[in-house]
Amino acid sequence: MSSPPPDTVTIAAVNVRPWPLFIDTAALSLPISFSDATYRINKNFRYFTGNYALIILIILLISLITRPISLVLFLIIFAGWIYLYFSRNEPLELFGFDIDDKFVLGFLTLVSFVALLVVKIWMNVVVSIGFGTVILCVHGALRAPEDHEDSPYGALLSDSPRGNYTIV
Repeated sequence: MSSPPPDTVTIAAVNVRPWPLFIDTAALSLPISFSDATYRINKNFRYFTGNYALIILIILLISLITRPISLVLFLIIFAGWIYLYFSRNEPLELFGFDIDDKFVLGFLTLVSFVALLVVKIWMNVVVSIGFGTVILCVHGALRAPEDHEDSPYGALLSDSPRGNYTIV
């Protein structure tokens, strides 16, 4: 009836970094400036995308504990997203027809929005995603990136909290 998905454990392991690396307190430090903080957030978001997505999802699911029917509905929708969209390397085949990924993406997005409208938990979702985004930004700003690559701001960043204005 449909093509079998690839092993989801190996796909999830590619995007989710090890949790001890994510929580490593030795890598935490205060950013030198606002531009350094935005650089760190950008680098860490790209590196820890899977971890951040799981954290936001867990926060969302915890916020739905008081509404068990909504929780079950969104767990089913989440399983649909994983099975039908994220775990596919080839087009979905249904009844001998290949279904384009854009159609699958549109269908799953429509199902998710209809479920949000029917269950009436918009505010719950917005607050949960906002809270998760704050956690993402705080972690991203405090964690120094691993790759020790020079910042695009170069010599404009100095170790002094007041900045090095002799360069300007």
